[in-house]
Amino acid sequence: MTYKVGGIEVLHRPAPPLDASNSNYTGFNPSTTTLPKGFQKSPEVRPFPIATIWERDVEVPLRDGTILRADVFRPADVNEKVPILMAWSPYGKSGNGSFSLDMIQGRVGIPKSWTSGFEDFEAPDPAEWVQHGYAVVNVDARGIFNSQGSFRWHGTQEGRDGYDTVEVMAEKPWCNGRVALIGNSWLASAQWFIAAERPPHLTCMLPLEGLSDVYRETLCRGGIPYKPFWSFLRENLFSNNKQEDTIGMLEKYPLMNEYWEDKRAKADLIQCPAYILASMSTGLHTVGSTRCFEDIPHDKKWLRMNPTQEWHDLYQPDTNADLKKFCDFYMKDIRNDWEQTPKARISVLRYNQTPLKNVSFSNWPIPETKYQTLHLSDSQSLSVQSTPSSEGQVLYQSDVPAQQMDTDPEELQFIHTFDEQTTFIGAAKAILYVSCADHDDMDVFVQLRKADKSGKILQNCNIPLEDLGRSSIEEVDTINVMKYMGPTGCFAQAIEHWTLSYRNHTGRLMIIPVKTKSNLAES
Repeated sequence: MTYKVGGIEVLHRPAPPLDASNSNYTGFNPSTTTLPKGFQKSPEVRPFPIATIWERDVEVPLRDGTILRADVFRPADVNEKVPILMAWSPYGKSGNGSFSLDMIQGRVGIPKSWTSGFEDFEAPDPAEWVQHGYAVVNVDARGIFNSQGSFRWHGTQEGRDGYDTVEVMAEKPWCNGRVALIGNSWLASAQWFIAAERPPHLTCMLPLEGLSDVYRETLCRGGIPYKPFWSFLRENLFSNNKQEDTIGMLEKYPLMNEYWEDKRAKADLIQCPAYILASMSTGLHTVGSTRCFEDIPHDKKWLRMNPTQEWHDLYQPDTNADLKKFCDFYMKDIRNDWEQTPKARISVLRYNQTPLKNVSFSNWPIPETKYQTLHLSDSQSLSVQSTPSSEGQVLYQSDVPAQQMDTDPEELQFIHTFDEQTTFIGAAKAILYVSCADHDDMDVFVQLRKADKSGKILQNCNIPLEDLGRSSIEEVDTINVMKYMGPTGCFAQAIEHWTLSYRNHTGRLMIIPVKTKSNLAES
């Protein structure tokens, strides 16, 4: 069947099959089981604190006749109807799929004993939430495992599928008619599209870090194609059907068109209350999370920027308590003081010091922000003078391979030392004049770094060392999940104006135009 967005036919490719060696698929088994209090999937994981009904591979019919499959976990011994926390996922539900915290060093500081093994990757744990009187519904998106159809990579089709799923589940006889969307990363990104469709029973949403524009924020950020991450993903999304070929579409349609516009969420249409998480340390989600917070047109929205990586944050006891307070207010009509929560709670990374957590502000962008202009000089410093004292040039070898792991050879550094402690929170703009004698096409990368008073360029560890069982940052893997070097921006071709976002730094500021002709990788 041909699938079009606007007038553009969408390319497809085969998905990795269900019997792939890394699919971790436990099979299709529509059934209902009661897990007794204390049930454990395996000896090292968290037991269920109460008896829990597990409905597996429940049918979810969509408006076009496609059938999705969902797992439901709900309290067994309660008489009242319960609200739903729904996780919409392409990774597999309830422990299926190739993704888990086990693939990351130290499980990002989350012991196995903290989770039941029935949680979707990047989703809340049913064992945590059923005890609080919630049902957890894990949905395999269109085309994933035994959900029918071809898999869609974000966009309005995913939004419509989510709308239908919310409405089907809200009508279940055990549901009180209220549904919330929740989850990290893709599970957050999908929420922007679903909520923009305004399903009547969507009571609130908890997008816990998620991009909102596939083309501008990640796949072709700054006009520079970046395929490795998305190529990796498509090899780990399992189905006996096909999947949308987003990489093929980028190669065929490298410039903005109807297809790519369809993958930019319309947050200005969202009506339900929103608990939005962001962080400084992700290479994918900060722009989408803050952009959608700003674009949501009502005031029932709250932004929290956490100081750790999102998977680590998701299972913390204080996070669960905060999420529960929000959900109880809107899903159960518990009149707590949630709506007095500050609109923006921003954590400040300090690299070689403990981060400042949940500093309260009245809104985002922060109204109290003071903006300052720094001028580049040929002495490779940054000056606060309103007019540069002289003109000059600085040169570097732009075709040296860029590792993008920390500092690279043949990069330009412009240094500024602040006279007093200074906190960077918000967005920055760099105006650069760049030329290359041998080429008329350049990819320019800029990064903000922090150095200590001795000049050592610092890294931020995204997970507390004690949670990882490590004694120093040198023992931590240098990957984006685990370490943060500083915010980056990029733009294709020779340019004059370019915008980047940076968050929460103190001390000495360094602006580094990193190699041209290199792949973009935050780590």
